[in-house]
Amino acid sequence: MSCADPSLQKTVHTLYAEHHPWLCGWLRNKLGCVEHAADLAQDTFIRVLTLRKAAELREPRAYLSSIARSLMIDMFRRRAVEQAYLETLAARPEQVDVSPEARTLIIEALMEIDRLLDGLGARTREIFLMAQLDGLSYVEIGRRLDISVTTVKKHAVRALTHCLMLAED
Repeated sequence: MSCADPSLQKTVHTLYAEHHPWLCGWLRNKLGCVEHAADLAQDTFIRVLTLRKAAELREPRAYLSSIARSLMIDMFRRRAVEQAYLETLAARPEQVDVSPEARTLIIEALMEIDRLLDGLGARTREIFLMAQLDGLSYVEIGRRLDISVTTVKKHAVRALTHCLMLAED
């Protein structure tokens, strides 16, 4: 069933008409912003269209709120990454003039890195970042975290394996 399928369009139109005001209100309560709520509600219905499962829904509000919650998390995560990037730029001694296009590409790359690291435990992620970003040796990491070099290596291997497996997808 394609997006051009009239029955899918009718189903989504009905779903939209019946639940869009509720979803906007639900998102507005969560976000405290009418504009962001409207944007995420629209994105939620776009996701419903692309997933093409509108006709199969038994609990539309639960399904819509689940998609909206996921989109909200993505939005918050993107904002956090973008804010961290901007703070890093601001903390540099000399001002770096980054074009809007380059900034967008950098933030997208950071989001991809965040996605790759998301499934790691906190300690594994910390060790991976200390080794990869801070350039610390396994011995230095072990000293700082008061753990053995063997433990550091196990976490590093786990992180690299995780990232490589996800990068292949």
